[in-house]
Amino acid sequence: MCRAIKNAVRGFPRPLLDLSARSFAKVIDKAFGEPLNPPFDPYASSTNFLIASYFIPYIALTGYVGSNPNLQGSASKRLVAGLLGVKSGQDAIIKTLLYQKANEKVHPYGIPVAAFTNKISQMRNNLGRSGLKMKAFLFQNSTELKGRLEAMCLLQNEYSIAFERNPEEILRIVYGGGKE
Repeated sequence: MCRAIKNAVRGFPRPLLDLSARSFAKVIDKAFGEPLNPPFDPYASSTNFLIASYFIPYIALTGYVGSNPNLQGSASKRLVAGLLGVKSGQDAIIKTLLYQKANEKVHPYGIPVAAFTNKISQMRNNLGRSGLKMKAFLFQNSTELKGRLEAMCLLQNEYSIAFERNPEEILRIVYGGGKE
């Protein structure tokens, strides 16, 4: 994906992203509103890696949708359309795998996977400051579902179109500070 972007859009300034365990621990702490002990390590297990991976594709997907109206030229539009398809697929696969583990307790915290994904979804909405664009995709509704787990793997607006985020929203979320 990075090669495709570099080939299509030369000289585009890209800020460095810190993918260290420490960086992901800060994001998870922010989502929970308090530090987890020990700090969350996305590389400690496949479940942790899936939880950390849940954060990225949906942000990229909504960013591509939001940037599309500003694109000029067929090469840029073709690139974003291609990336959008890949990110949508990644998002759906990650959500499917997390759904299968929804009630699994994340070691050593004893907190279910579903709680992690819901906290991350809430945090993205709060940092984006543009309303509800990321619903909790795993939730329990004991009244209607008698305690069963319900999932919304494809999130969309009332017209069945993917939500969009503008560059400022994306930066507030990706850098976790609520500031562009």
